[in-house]
Amino acid sequence: MFPCCGPAFLVIRGEKDEQAVLCSKDKTYDMKIADTSNMLLFIPGCKTPEQLNADQASCNIIHSQIAGFSNSYWELRRCRPKLKKLRKLLMEDPYEGPDSQNDQTLTFSKYTTEDLLSLIQASEEEIMHQLQVIDACKIGGYWRILEFDYEMKLLNHVTQLIDSESWSLSKVPLRTCLEELGCLEPTEMIEHILLSYGRKYIDDGDVYFEMHEDKICRAIAQMLLQNAVKFNLSEFQEVWQQSVPEGMTTRLDQLKGLALVDRTSRPETIFLLKVEDLPEDNQERFNSLFSIREKWTEEDITPYIQDLCAEKQTVGVLLTKYARSSVQNGVKVYNSRRPIS
Repeated sequence: MFPCCGPAFLVIRGEKDEQAVLCSKDKTYDMKIADTSNMLLFIPGCKTPEQLNADQASCNIIHSQIAGFSNSYWELRRCRPKLKKLRKLLMEDPYEGPDSQNDQTLTFSKYTTEDLLSLIQASEEEIMHQLQVIDACKIGGYWRILEFDYEMKLLNHVTQLIDSESWSLSKVPLRTCLEELGCLEPTEMIEHILLSYGRKYIDDGDVYFEMHEDKICRAIAQMLLQNAVKFNLSEFQEVWQQSVPEGMTTRLDQLKGLALVDRTSRPETIFLLKVEDLPEDNQERFNSLFSIREKWTEEDITPYIQDLCAEKQTVGVLLTKYARSSVQNGVKVYNSRRPIS
């Protein structure tokens, strides 16, 4: 990581095996050397035409020392932040709870904010936003992701309390949750799971959470699917609906980017396919998807490529570049432009 001087704080990020990127406070740029036929001169104290116009007293010819020259420059292009590595690093040592023996050892590295800023090729704002997206939390000064089974244990404590107290899912009181569940788990973890699966708000001076139905249903679906290669779709939907808290309704569109339905098999099946497990590179992502399924509808493939879209780019543009379209039984489908081994 190399800081750069300038009107705004800029930093070049990348390890030895990575293509360097330039980051501002909130954006990330690819760097590419471009040649120019005009020689670029480096002159200490050089003034721009605008500065000269503003200073009429300095309109005389002056002699300047040339400190250096160049026939090329760095061309910047806005790019997607490279954030997949963030989850990968934090998943080296997921947090399994205060009593976990694994957490007492120093087998894996733990990462502070400064560590992540030096390792992740993204701006500070993009990194901090992604930490929120993946529901990371700070424990002992280090960023951690909860191990999935422990996360489900915490969520189960909360949903069971909501059920036993007959609370509305839109008004879950923080104080009572901490009082009732604090003897089972650290209060910081109870509040974290409420923040991860709910929206915090204040009413009459008390803190409440409105629980996110879609996110809770999605997490429970992942729990059911993670130990099965494939699941009979109708049986899964029945078990899934029975497993979610009372008052919640399951829908397949809650599973976009998490699970894939195979409508061609008999009976129809569903299996776990998480977008975060797919490659970050565009071509590698499409290769991976087309190795899983030869032909995709736009509806099915969109959740798995939407995060690849650059600024002002659409899914349609990506499909045009990396896939070939055809019509099958009256439905437009996409397959690979190149042979998949």
